[in-house]
Amino acid sequence: MIKEKLLQSNFYKFEYMIDGKKVGRAFLFIIYNNLHQKPYGLLEDVFVEEEYRGRGIGKELVKQVIKKAKEIGCYKLIATSRFEREIVHKLYESLGFKKWGYEFRLDLE
Repeated sequence: MIKEKLLQSNFYKFEYMIDGKKVGRAFLFIIYNNLHQKPYGLLEDVFVEEEYRGRGIGKELVKQVIKKAKEIGCYKLIATSRFEREIVHKLYESLGFKKWGYEFRLDLE
């Protein structure tokens, strides 16, 4: 028998503003499991409006996510990216992320 229980997820939304306009965002999801006493973080939906790219906005957003994950006490931070997004891969690697494994995806729609 499988028991199902709905649990709440904690997350933070970071927004980069220029002159009152939101030009970038990133999310940090805090995830707990039974394998570790401390949570881990999932970096998700990092986005910068096209006309603002190349200015370091994405880097600043990710740095803030890293800082918050450390403050919370996360034991790791995971970031995912599609294979063709080499610029994003270089950004993550410049901030200390390492290629670790594969992400598997099942589209449900």
